[in-house]
Amino acid sequence: MRSRPLKVALLGCGVVGSEVARIMTTHADDLAARIGAPVELAGVAVRRPDKVRGGVPAELITTDATALVKRGDIDVVVEVIGGIEPARSLITTAFEHGASVVSANKALLAQDGATLYAAADQHGQDLYYEAAVAGAIPLIRPLRESLAGDKINRVMGIVNGTTNFILDKMDTSGAGYSEALDEATALGYAEADPTADVEGFDAAAKAAILAGIAFHTRVRLDDVYREGMTEVTAADFASAKQMGCTIKLLAICERAADGGSVTARVHPAMIPLSHPLASVREAYNAVFVEAEAAGRLMFYGPGAGGSPTASAVLGDLVAVCRNRLNEATGPGESAYTRLPVSPMGEVVTRYHISLDVADKPGVLAQVATVFAEHGVSIDTVRQQGRQDGDGEASLVVVTHRAPDAALSGTVEALRKLDTVRGVASIMRVEGE
Repeated sequence: MRSRPLKVALLGCGVVGSEVARIMTTHADDLAARIGAPVELAGVAVRRPDKVRGGVPAELITTDATALVKRGDIDVVVEVIGGIEPARSLITTAFEHGASVVSANKALLAQDGATLYAAADQHGQDLYYEAAVAGAIPLIRPLRESLAGDKINRVMGIVNGTTNFILDKMDTSGAGYSEALDEATALGYAEADPTADVEGFDAAAKAAILAGIAFHTRVRLDDVYREGMTEVTAADFASAKQMGCTIKLLAICERAADGGSVTARVHPAMIPLSHPLASVREAYNAVFVEAEAAGRLMFYGPGAGGSPTASAVLGDLVAVCRNRLNEATGPGESAYTRLPVSPMGEVVTRYHISLDVADKPGVLAQVATVFAEHGVSIDTVRQQGRQDGDGEASLVVVTHRAPDAALSGTVEALRKLDTVRGVASIMRVEGE
């Protein structure tokens, strides 16, 4: 074993960073044995130096992150501060000064991963980011390495624990969205401002990263179609159950049937109870991968939290340190296919549409005519009169697969019918 330790700079010491520091300290001997050299925490950059951080020696704390990554004796920089800046500048500066980087920064990787890859390649350094997508679940490395010789056609998953917890509570307890969100907040699953989670921004960043790796092309956050889940209601779950389905917020990345383009999207969807993702409960994550040779694979586990995320960070740290000892680097960016990202309108999917309509003869025929005019085939129709005697009925239509643009056009035309009083809900149906 080499006696000179590999030096690690830690950027950020919050929930994840403090856990990384703790594990590096308490498992130092094990890490050294696995790597082949001791690993030393050489500095910790923070914004608030007065905050108590158990287990981190005070002499390692600094507020000058730039000076820390410029030291020249740092082997690996672990970045867990998040956001775009100063994280991007700090990472590129680390590369320039001879350090490899382990990051958990999904937003930055989704928005400007190409810049980071280019800087790492220019300076002969590693960029690892297992923790950026699914917490403790080994996912990035299997996609980049284990399945590197295969052709991946689809990646579909639950990649946000907060939203899965909320939807699971709505499904199992009959709670409304607000009630389930309050419970998630009380248990610490949801932030005080849950917008990034419930509006799908977090999942969209992860979808961009997954699509880029799976299809060997560049996919940015702006390429990902996104819908949040705040409009999902108890009535939607009741309707889903009648179809033998449940509702999940899904990140879906697909290669077109002709192989000429890819799509990436995040939105709520009904999926059959028989699908493996339907049984993912509480705040857990799961990703379903469909590959040409390997077939269908599922990755499941805790997708967030200090300890799970720190586990992924430490796994990357071990890999990067081993590479450094061997004077090698791991896989870099693979974007050779240069496939275009198709707009959401070209995605072929199914719709579940719930309409409030006038309770009188001829309504169903009018609705069916609108679907036919837009080239959308109807699979099933369910109509139920209301007991309140207000002259309205509920009409639920489930379509066959059709381009999303045709389905959206159908909905807009339905809104204009005099006999349609309102479109109660619109949801895609996946996983069949």
